Amino acid sequence: MSDNSKAEVKRLFIGAGCNRIVNNVSWGASDLVAFGAQNAVAIFCPKSAQILTTLPGHKAAVNCTHWLPSSKFAFRAKHLERHYLLSGDVDGAVILWELSLADNKWKHVLQLPQSHKKGITCIAGFMISQSDAIFAISSSDGTVCVWDVVLPSSSGGDCKVSCLETLIVGSRPVVTLSLAQLPGNTGLIALAMGGLDNMIYLYCGERTGKFVRACELKGHTDWIRSLDFSLPIFNGEADGVLLVSSSQDKGIRIWKLTLRGSLANTKGTYRRSEISLASYIEGPVFVAGSFSYQISLESLLIGHEDWAYSVQWQPPLVTAEEGISFYQPQSLLSASMDKTMMIWKPERKTGIWMNVVTVGELSHCALGFYGGHWSPDAQSILAHGYGGSFHMWKNIGVSTDNWQPQKVPSGHFAPVTDIAWSRCGEYMLSVSHDQTTRIFAPWHNEDPHSDGDSWNEIARPQVHGHDISSVAIIRGKGNHRFVSGAEEKVARVFEAPLSFLKTLHHATSEQYSFLEDLQADVLALGANMSALGLSQKPIYVNATHETQDNVENDGLDTLESVPDAVPVVLTEPPIEDQLAWHTLWPESHKLYGHGNELFSLCCDHDGKLIASSCKAQSATVAEIWLWEVGSWKAVGRLQSHSLTVTQMEFSHDDNLLLTVSRDRQFSIFKINTTGTGEIDYNLLVRREAHKRIIWACSWNPFGHEFATGSRDKTVKIWAVEKVSSVKQLLTLPQFNSSVTALSWAGLDRRRNHGILAVGMESGVLQLWRLHVERSDGGIATQGVTAALIVQLDPFMCHVSAVNRLAWRNSGNDEICRSLQLASCGADHCVRLYEVIVD
Repeated sequence: MSDNSKAEVKRLFIGAGCNRIVNNVSWGASDLVAFGAQNAVAIFCPKSAQILTTLPGHKAAVNCTHWLPSSKFAFRAKHLERHYLLSGDVDGAVILWELSLADNKWKHVLQLPQSHKKGITCIAGFMISQSDAIFAISSSDGTVCVWDVVLPSSSGGDCKVSCLETLIVGSRPVVTLSLAQLPGNTGLIALAMGGLDNMIYLYCGERTGKFVRACELKGHTDWIRSLDFSLPIFNGEADGVLLVSSSQDKGIRIWKLTLRGSLANTKGTYRRSEISLASYIEGPVFVAGSFSYQISLESLLIGHEDWAYSVQWQPPLVTAEEGISFYQPQSLLSASMDKTMMIWKPERKTGIWMNVVTVGELSHCALGFYGGHWSPDAQSILAHGYGGSFHMWKNIGVSTDNWQPQKVPSGHFAPVTDIAWSRCGEYMLSVSHDQTTRIFAPWHNEDPHSDGDSWNEIARPQVHGHDISSVAIIRGKGNHRFVSGAEEKVARVFEAPLSFLKTLHHATSEQYSFLEDLQADVLALGANMSALGLSQKPIYVNATHETQDNVENDGLDTLESVPDAVPVVLTEPPIEDQLAWHTLWPESHKLYGHGNELFSLCCDHDGKLIASSCKAQSATVAEIWLWEVGSWKAVGRLQSHSLTVTQMEFSHDDNLLLTVSRDRQFSIFKINTTGTGEIDYNLLVRREAHKRIIWACSWNPFGHEFATGSRDKTVKIWAVEKVSSVKQLLTLPQFNSSVTALSWAGLDRRRNHGILAVGMESGVLQLWRLHVERSDGGIATQGVTAALIVQLDPFMCHVSAVNRLAWRNSGNDEICRSLQLASCGADHCVRLYEVIVD
């Protein structure tokens, strides 16, 4: 490895959950789905069920996304080379992005001039032609802005964006918008808005601006949550436009707008159609320009048992008829807090709207759906829910409808605090403030056409009642086990059940032979959640039949009773319904000792000792406890620091324990195991190392050198000399942001080459090459040379603080060219990179 070595970094996997906000998801004509994940806009491909990229740029949580063209205008997007995406955040900023389909490259086009003081609540767009669109943005500050955008026709062209009108709509915020062209070739635009005063307001204006309030529609008895205009429906004489509205009063209303005639022609060409069961109450007549329009209530759909959060017309189909380029189907998709999505269509004979398809989640832990979306071809529907999760169904029926659940990306919906690799690197485990622990693994693909294994969430071992802050995987022999610490005083130990071992066996397709040997000794099949959601009780292999009977005899479904989990062996990557409930691990032990909430955990490389620390303001509370794996007794209390210990790590020979703390010091403890198996420990050295909190530390896999990273924006490299003193070897050049995560991996033991990953509070990741020079027969460290080999592209990095970095199997002896790096951050993401060093 020469000094000018380079590294190539590839993105392997991103796991993230969706922000819990209503208008957060948009399915575009590009057949990609955009959603907000904390401050990033994430893009996922429904076909591969993988998140492709995240777009950095927002400084606050993303509330809304909207594609231009969206799935509604897929028929106008046949030959588009570039698609555009709008995203809005809680600070009122709106960014326009460009996706070039030829090379799948994203570009930040522009940020709209700041026109909103508060968060964006809805973005709605309308494609007038392939290169011309109009969009409206509503905000909690009581304004709605209408914008005109001209998209470039050639590849190098610029977008021209101009504000047509700013409407001040009053004190009650608008939460939903929809745009349409009024029926009849009048060139007039209608803008419908609904919000917290239970009324739908209709504004009309020309393409050039000046929108006038035309009328309001009354009928709903609670907040309006969603509005959507259909494209014109041609049915012989007067073509009309339908507007559908859904509300927290659980009802959905369909309104019809028809052209009555122009004011010049006073007799009017409007012929009253015969009254049938389907035509309903006539509403107001309004005048726009020189035309008058009639609104009538077409239908009222009752079927949901809770707030109807979203409703959307089926995207138009392309037709081959002369003069008409599309056909708008009479079909609606609604999503509700009652955990169901419904498709509604009018009956052929009577024209009465009926619910024809219902899909939903039956697990009791989902909390309902925030929105439902059609795919551009209307063969798939997607919902997003309270737990940051996606749910997708695809119609695989040929002659009749048959909607089946599909695989979707998943991930945490709150900051991810810690990440760890299993002892052989088969999977990674992450914990988060969303109170879950998740396991991500590559699912071995049988399909020869696919490019390698795709990573998926394969289990959710812990679903807790407290925010989880730290995790350590126990590395010793025997079954898979981990310890997790949450905002409580006990650490909890979990052990893999039989169903997980068999699932992992399928996922890795028999790459790891020891999985079969393990299965013989494991008695627990899975685990059940307790009513309070704090501890998880095992379900045993031989006791499955008795428990089933009790459930049936009971028959009373009270709030406290929790349905039994059904642990199953998964032969394909699981969907949310299975993950949320049936993949729990049983809790085997609790470690009591600390006086405050746990903050960090680590395990030694032999799997014999666990070290734990908690939040602390004084030296007695800041003790580090050592626990013996197996007996789970406390075997040591290490005193050195006066404030919270932020990270700990055992050296690779397990002789030394390095700890760093908020008190700006690091400590090194010598750990010995005596002949009788007792643990003997003493403090070797304590040193004030940085000017601010030390957040991170990491040992060199090939020796007793280590790195520390701090809020003072520096990383320092140290060496332990002759087992009693520590000398500083190097300070890396100052970084632009606080250093929050470090991980050191070995590349070549013989020549002491390594690579140090540095994660910062800004989300940026850098990789540094470190070369340690030794003398005295390879014992004393002479010095270390460092060089930056790569700073990751912002589109690949996190958008908020990096909380932890972990190399997969970092201590390899042989010369290593390709490594994998896992990272997690405050942006709700778990990311995996492949690093190829030349």
